[in-house]
Amino acid sequence: MIFIHLMNLKTLDLNLLTALDALLRETNVSRAALRIGLSQPATSHALQRLRDIFGDPLLVRTGVRMELTPRALALRAPLAQALDQVRGLFVPDDFDAARSERQFRLMMPDLAVELLMPPLMAKVTRLAPNVRIDVVPWRGPAIFHAEFARTIDLVISIGNAFKGFHRQLLYTDSDALAVRRGHPVGARLKRREAFLAARHVGVIIRGNAEDLIDTWLHSKGVERHISLVVPGYLEALHVAARTDLVAFVPRRLIAALSKQLGLVAVTPPFDPGMDEQFMFHPTRAQMDPGSIWLRRLMLETGRELEQARRKLP
Repeated sequence: MIFIHLMNLKTLDLNLLTALDALLRETNVSRAALRIGLSQPATSHALQRLRDIFGDPLLVRTGVRMELTPRALALRAPLAQALDQVRGLFVPDDFDAARSERQFRLMMPDLAVELLMPPLMAKVTRLAPNVRIDVVPWRGPAIFHAEFARTIDLVISIGNAFKGFHRQLLYTDSDALAVRRGHPVGARLKRREAFLAARHVGVIIRGNAEDLIDTWLHSKGVERHISLVVPGYLEALHVAARTDLVAFVPRRLIAALSKQLGLVAVTPPFDPGMDEQFMFHPTRAQMDPGSIWLRRLMLETGRELEQARRKLP
Protein backbone atom coordinates (compact mmCIF):
# COMPACT_ATOMS: atom_id res chain seq x y z
CA MET A 1 0.00 0.00 0.00
CA ILE A 2 1.21 3.56 -0.71
CA PHE A 3 1.35 5.77 2.37
CA ILE A 4 1.01 9.50 1.86
CA HIS A 5 0.85 11.98 4.69
CA LEU A 6 -2.78 12.68 5.57
CA MET A 7 -2.45 16.40 5.00
CA ASN A 8 -1.48 15.77 1.38
CA LEU A 9 -4.48 13.61 0.43
CA LYS A 10 -6.49 16.66 -0.61
CA THR A 11 -3.94 17.41 -3.33
CA LEU A 12 -3.82 13.87 -4.72
CA ASP A 13 -5.95 12.55 -7.57
CA LEU A 14 -5.92 9.45 -9.72
CA ASN A 15 -4.48 11.36 -12.68
CA LEU A 16 -1.43 12.21 -10.60
CA LEU A 17 -0.95 8.56 -9.68
CA THR A 18 -1.23 7.62 -13.36
CA ALA A 19 1.42 10.23 -14.16
CA LEU A 20 3.61 8.90 -11.36
CA ASP A 21 3.28 5.36 -12.71
CA ALA A 22 4.38 6.53 -16.18
CA LEU A 23 7.32 8.50 -14.75
CA LEU A 24 8.49 5.54 -12.68
CA ARG A 25 8.24 3.21 -15.66
CA GLU A 26 9.88 5.50 -18.23
CA THR A 27 12.34 7.47 -16.00
CA ASN A 28 11.98 10.21 -18.58
CA VAL A 29 9.50 13.10 -18.66
CA SER A 30 9.11 13.15 -22.46
CA ARG A 31 8.49 9.40 -22.74
CA ALA A 32 6.14 9.47 -19.75
CA ALA A 33 4.15 12.25 -21.45
CA LEU A 34 3.79 10.10 -24.58
CA ARG A 35 2.75 7.10 -22.50
CA ILE A 36 -0.16 8.90 -20.83
CA GLY A 37 -1.11 11.25 -23.68
CA LEU A 38 -0.16 14.52 -21.96
CA SER A 39 2.06 17.36 -23.10
CA GLN A 40 5.60 17.52 -21.75
CA PRO A 41 4.90 20.74 -19.73
CA ALA A 42 1.82 19.14 -18.15
CA THR A 43 3.85 16.06 -17.21
CA SER A 44 6.64 18.23 -15.78
CA HIS A 45 4.03 20.09 -13.72
CA ALA A 46 2.64 16.75 -12.48
CA LEU A 47 6.15 15.66 -11.47
CA GLN A 48 6.62 18.85 -9.45
CA ARG A 49 3.30 18.32 -7.66
CA LEU A 50 4.27 14.73 -6.91
CA ARG A 51 7.61 15.88 -5.50
CA ASP A 52 5.76 18.25 -3.19
CA ILE A 53 3.33 15.54 -2.10
CA PHE A 54 5.95 12.89 -1.40
CA GLY A 55 8.61 15.27 -0.13
CA ASP A 56 11.10 13.55 -2.42
CA PRO A 57 12.61 14.47 -5.83
CA LEU A 58 11.60 11.02 -7.25
CA LEU A 59 13.62 11.58 -10.46
CA VAL A 60 17.12 13.05 -10.35
CA ARG A 61 19.52 13.83 -13.16
CA THR A 62 22.74 11.84 -13.29
CA GLY A 63 24.81 13.06 -16.22
CA VAL A 64 22.59 12.91 -19.30
CA ARG A 65 20.16 10.43 -17.74
CA MET A 66 17.40 10.59 -15.16
CA GLU A 67 17.42 8.06 -12.33
CA LEU A 68 14.86 7.09 -9.70
CA THR A 69 15.52 7.91 -6.07
CA PRO A 70 15.33 5.06 -3.51
CA ARG A 71 11.86 6.32 -2.50
CA ALA A 72 10.71 6.19 -6.13
CA LEU A 73 12.10 2.68 -6.59
CA ALA A 74 10.19 1.55 -3.52
CA LEU A 75 6.97 3.01 -4.95
CA ARG A 76 7.01 1.19 -8.29
CA ALA A 77 5.56 -2.20 -7.34
CA PRO A 78 2.94 -1.03 -4.80
CA LEU A 79 1.80 1.77 -7.12
CA ALA A 80 1.31 -0.61 -10.05
CA GLN A 81 -0.64 -2.97 -7.80
CA ALA A 82 -2.79 -0.16 -6.39
CA LEU A 83 -3.63 1.19 -9.87
CA ASP A 84 -4.59 -2.28 -11.08
CA GLN A 85 -6.95 -2.61 -8.12
CA VAL A 86 -8.51 0.80 -8.80
CA ARG A 87 -8.96 0.04 -12.50
CA GLY A 88 -10.62 -3.24 -11.59
CA LEU A 89 -13.40 -1.29 -9.91
CA PHE A 90 -14.44 0.22 -13.23
CA VAL A 91 -14.01 -2.66 -15.68
CA PRO A 92 -17.38 -3.42 -17.32
CA ASP A 93 -18.53 -6.82 -18.52
CA ASP A 94 -16.05 -8.87 -20.52
CA PHE A 95 -15.89 -8.61 -24.30
CA ASP A 96 -17.47 -11.68 -25.92
CA ALA A 97 -15.24 -11.91 -28.98
CA ALA A 98 -16.89 -15.02 -30.40
CA ARG A 99 -20.31 -13.30 -30.60
CA SER A 100 -19.28 -9.70 -31.13
CA GLU A 101 -20.12 -7.83 -34.34
CA ARG A 102 -18.11 -4.80 -33.31
CA GLN A 103 -16.32 -2.66 -35.88
CA PHE A 104 -12.84 -1.33 -35.02
CA ARG A 105 -11.19 1.53 -36.89
CA LEU A 106 -7.39 1.51 -37.16
CA MET A 107 -5.03 4.09 -38.64
CA MET A 108 -1.64 2.88 -39.87
CA PRO A 109 0.85 3.35 -42.72
CA ASP A 110 1.02 0.83 -45.53
CA LEU A 111 4.08 -0.95 -44.16
CA ALA A 112 2.21 -1.70 -40.91
CA VAL A 113 -0.75 -3.04 -42.90
CA GLU A 114 1.58 -5.34 -44.82
CA LEU A 115 3.42 -6.63 -41.74
CA LEU A 116 0.73 -6.70 -39.06
CA MET A 117 -2.68 -7.22 -40.63
CA PRO A 118 -2.28 -10.72 -42.16
CA PRO A 119 -1.21 -12.36 -38.87
CA LEU A 120 -3.62 -10.19 -36.87
CA MET A 121 -6.56 -11.09 -39.09
CA ALA A 122 -5.73 -14.79 -38.77
CA LYS A 123 -6.24 -14.38 -35.01
CA VAL A 124 -9.38 -12.25 -35.42
CA THR A 125 -10.91 -14.74 -37.86
CA ARG A 126 -10.32 -17.58 -35.43
CA LEU A 127 -11.48 -15.80 -32.27
CA ALA A 128 -14.05 -13.26 -33.49
CA PRO A 129 -15.32 -14.14 -36.98
CA ASN A 130 -17.97 -11.40 -36.99
CA VAL A 131 -15.68 -8.57 -35.90
CA ARG A 132 -14.79 -6.09 -38.65
CA ILE A 133 -11.52 -4.15 -38.92
CA ASP A 134 -11.47 -0.93 -40.95
CA VAL A 135 -8.03 0.49 -41.78
CA VAL A 136 -7.90 4.17 -42.72
CA PRO A 137 -4.98 6.07 -44.30
CA TRP A 138 -2.28 7.27 -41.94
CA ARG A 139 -2.21 10.92 -40.85
CA GLY A 140 0.66 12.63 -39.07
CA PRO A 141 0.04 14.22 -35.65
CA ALA A 142 -0.13 17.68 -37.25
CA ILE A 143 -3.29 16.75 -39.20
CA PHE A 144 -4.71 14.33 -36.64
CA HIS A 145 -7.49 16.61 -35.40
CA ALA A 146 -9.72 15.90 -32.40
CA GLU A 147 -12.87 15.11 -34.38
CA PHE A 148 -11.06 12.51 -36.46
CA ALA A 149 -9.30 11.08 -33.39
CA ARG A 150 -12.64 10.28 -31.77
CA THR A 151 -13.36 7.79 -34.58
CA ILE A 152 -10.08 5.86 -34.16
CA ASP A 153 -9.60 2.79 -31.95
CA LEU A 154 -5.89 2.21 -32.58
CA VAL A 155 -3.02 4.04 -34.29
CA ILE A 156 0.15 2.30 -35.46
CA SER A 157 3.04 4.68 -35.97
CA ILE A 158 6.68 5.43 -35.21
CA GLY A 159 7.30 7.43 -32.06
CA ASN A 160 5.04 10.39 -32.80
CA ALA A 161 2.90 11.94 -30.09
CA PHE A 162 -0.87 11.70 -30.52
CA LYS A 163 -2.71 13.87 -28.00
CA GLY A 164 -5.07 11.88 -25.81
CA PHE A 165 -3.53 8.53 -26.77
CA HIS A 166 -1.39 6.08 -24.77
CA ARG A 167 1.66 4.51 -26.38
CA GLN A 168 3.03 0.94 -26.26
CA LEU A 169 6.00 -0.48 -28.17
CA LEU A 170 5.00 -3.04 -30.82
CA TYR A 171 8.27 -4.05 -32.48
CA THR A 172 11.63 -2.73 -33.63
CA ASP A 173 13.12 -2.63 -37.11
CA SER A 174 16.09 -1.32 -39.05
CA ASP A 175 16.44 0.16 -42.52
CA ALA A 176 18.03 -1.31 -45.64
CA LEU A 177 18.28 -0.66 -49.36
CA ALA A 178 15.85 -2.53 -51.58
CA VAL A 179 16.98 -3.27 -55.15
CA ARG A 180 15.77 -5.66 -57.82
CA ARG A 181 17.60 -8.91 -58.32
CA GLY A 182 20.19 -8.39 -61.03
CA HIS A 183 20.58 -4.68 -60.24
CA PRO A 184 23.69 -3.38 -62.09
CA VAL A 185 25.21 -1.95 -58.91
CA GLY A 186 23.67 -4.28 -56.33
CA ALA A 187 25.89 -5.09 -53.36
CA ARG A 188 28.21 -2.18 -54.20
CA LEU A 189 25.53 0.14 -52.83
CA LYS A 190 26.90 -0.57 -49.36
CA ARG A 191 29.77 1.74 -50.35
CA ARG A 192 29.26 5.45 -49.86
CA GLU A 193 30.27 6.39 -53.42
CA ALA A 194 27.87 3.95 -55.06
CA PHE A 195 25.06 4.96 -52.69
CA LEU A 196 25.47 8.65 -53.53
CA ALA A 197 25.72 7.95 -57.27
CA ALA A 198 22.53 5.86 -57.33
CA ARG A 199 19.08 7.19 -58.18
CA HIS A 200 16.65 6.80 -55.27
CA VAL A 201 12.89 6.64 -54.79
CA GLY A 202 11.83 8.64 -51.73
CA VAL A 203 8.79 8.01 -49.53
CA ILE A 204 6.97 11.05 -48.17
CA ILE A 205 4.00 9.89 -46.11
CA ARG A 206 1.04 12.20 -45.63
CA GLY A 207 1.75 14.70 -42.87
CA ASN A 208 5.54 14.65 -43.34
CA ALA A 209 7.59 17.31 -45.08
CA GLU A 210 10.19 14.88 -46.43
CA ASP A 211 11.27 11.26 -46.32
CA LEU A 212 12.30 10.47 -42.73
CA ILE A 213 15.46 8.85 -44.04
CA ASP A 214 16.41 12.14 -45.69
CA THR A 215 15.75 14.02 -42.45
CA TRP A 216 18.31 11.75 -40.80
CA LEU A 217 20.77 11.89 -43.72
CA HIS A 218 20.64 15.69 -43.79
CA SER A 219 21.58 15.75 -40.10
CA LYS A 220 24.77 13.90 -41.15
CA GLY A 221 25.43 16.27 -44.03
CA VAL A 222 24.46 13.68 -46.66
CA GLU A 223 22.28 14.41 -49.70
CA ARG A 224 21.13 11.50 -51.86
CA HIS A 225 19.85 11.72 -55.44
CA ILE A 226 16.03 11.50 -55.33
CA SER A 227 14.57 10.74 -58.76
CA LEU A 228 11.02 9.87 -57.69
CA VAL A 229 8.84 10.53 -54.65
CA VAL A 230 5.89 8.27 -53.75
CA PRO A 231 3.45 8.44 -50.82
CA GLY A 232 4.01 4.92 -49.45
CA TYR A 233 6.57 2.19 -48.90
CA LEU A 234 4.74 -0.38 -50.99
CA GLU A 235 4.81 1.91 -54.02
CA ALA A 236 8.54 2.44 -53.47
CA LEU A 237 9.19 -1.30 -53.42
CA HIS A 238 7.11 -1.92 -56.54
CA VAL A 239 9.06 0.78 -58.39
CA ALA A 240 12.42 -0.57 -57.15
CA ALA A 241 11.41 -4.06 -58.30
CA ARG A 242 10.85 -2.89 -61.88
CA THR A 243 13.56 -0.24 -62.30
CA ASP A 244 17.12 0.47 -61.24
CA LEU A 245 15.95 2.93 -58.58
CA VAL A 246 16.93 2.23 -54.97
CA ALA A 247 14.48 2.30 -52.04
CA PHE A 248 15.76 3.03 -48.51
CA VAL A 249 12.99 1.40 -46.46
CA PRO A 250 12.33 -0.76 -43.37
CA ARG A 251 14.15 -4.09 -43.61
CA ARG A 252 11.16 -6.15 -42.44
CA LEU A 253 9.11 -4.93 -45.38
CA ILE A 254 11.80 -5.94 -47.87
CA ALA A 255 11.95 -9.40 -46.29
CA ALA A 256 8.16 -9.77 -46.43
CA LEU A 257 8.02 -8.97 -50.16
CA SER A 258 11.43 -10.09 -51.43
CA LYS A 259 10.23 -13.33 -53.04
CA GLN A 260 7.02 -11.86 -54.42
CA LEU A 261 8.69 -8.82 -55.98
CA GLY A 262 12.16 -10.21 -56.67
CA LEU A 263 13.94 -7.85 -54.28
CA VAL A 264 17.27 -8.01 -52.49
CA ALA A 265 18.17 -6.18 -49.27
CA VAL A 266 21.52 -4.38 -49.17
CA THR A 267 23.03 -2.97 -45.98
CA PRO A 268 23.42 0.81 -46.50
CA PRO A 269 26.67 2.70 -45.87
CA PHE A 270 24.74 4.96 -43.48
CA ASP A 271 22.95 3.29 -40.57
CA PRO A 272 20.10 5.26 -38.95
CA GLY A 273 19.88 2.65 -36.18
CA MET A 274 16.78 0.93 -34.85
CA ASP A 275 13.27 2.08 -35.68
CA GLU A 276 10.51 1.64 -33.12
CA GLN A 277 6.93 1.03 -34.19
CA PHE A 278 4.30 1.86 -31.57
CA MET A 279 0.64 1.16 -30.93
CA PHE A 280 -1.43 4.08 -29.65
CA HIS A 281 -4.86 3.72 -28.07
CA PRO A 282 -7.17 6.53 -26.89
CA THR A 283 -7.37 7.32 -23.20
CA ARG A 284 -11.15 7.04 -23.42
CA ALA A 285 -10.77 3.35 -24.31
CA GLN A 286 -8.23 2.51 -21.60
CA MET A 287 -10.62 0.18 -19.74
CA ASP A 288 -12.91 -0.80 -22.64
CA PRO A 289 -12.91 -4.63 -22.82
CA GLY A 290 -13.14 -4.67 -26.62
CA SER A 291 -10.20 -2.30 -26.95
CA ILE A 292 -8.22 -4.32 -24.40
CA TRP A 293 -8.92 -7.50 -26.40
CA LEU A 294 -7.77 -5.95 -29.68
CA ARG A 295 -4.70 -4.37 -28.09
CA ARG A 296 -3.65 -7.72 -26.66
CA LEU A 297 -3.91 -9.34 -30.08
CA MET A 298 -1.93 -6.52 -31.67
CA LEU A 299 0.78 -6.66 -28.99
CA GLU A 300 0.98 -10.44 -29.43
CA THR A 301 1.40 -9.93 -33.19
CA GLY A 302 4.14 -7.38 -32.56
CA ARG A 303 5.96 -9.77 -30.22
CA GLU A 304 5.83 -12.46 -32.89
CA LEU A 305 7.47 -10.07 -35.35
CA GLU A 306 10.12 -9.22 -32.78
CA GLN A 307 10.87 -12.90 -32.15
CA ALA A 308 11.36 -13.42 -35.89
CA ARG A 309 13.79 -10.48 -36.19
CA ARG A 310 16.93 -12.61 -35.90
CA LYS A 311 15.86 -14.55 -38.98
CA LEU A 312 15.90 -11.50 -41.25
CA PRO A 313 18.59 -11.46 -43.94
